[in-house]
Amino acid sequence: MAEKVLQGRRGARIEGDFVVFLIGARLDPRNPIRSLRDLGGRRGMPAMLRYLTEHPEKGPLGYESYGLTMSVQYWRSFEHLERFARDESDPHLQVWRDYWKRVGNDPRSGIWHETFLVRAGEYEAVYGNMPPHGLARASEVVPIGTDSSARGRLRRRSS
Repeated sequence: MAEKVLQGRRGARIEGDFVVFLIGARLDPRNPIRSLRDLGGRRGMPAMLRYLTEHPEKGPLGYESYGLTMSVQYWRSFEHLERFARDESDPHLQVWRDYWKRVGNDPRSGIWHETFLVRAGEYEAVYGNMPPHGLARASEVVPIGTDSSARGRLRRRSS
């Protein structure tokens, strides 16, 4: 079911610092099924995201998935993200170890991630006639005035 479109210009507001975590994979076009197995199969990213949705105390604020090969995640802090990545009782660590055992230096499948630490007020987001998306799904959706600019929105939040 499609989410309700919020008419007009909206923004996202979140209190305090947060983390944006981009993570993705490169599948072998000749054998994508093997690549998906390399990436954890049923225990891969979709399973981890379901787990995180069920455990908000772990620090995830929200995410957007783009197929099976990329997601943008929002976390309360780097410490939350790091704890999830390293905790033996969470699903990530074993999948990560299994990936390196299975693939090693074989170029058939690839993984990547980028982590951005965002300080309070040092971000801006604009959504025009959109359902909540991206940071707006992980935070509060707020209206934006028609006379505002990116510079003004950043200055207003950081002052």
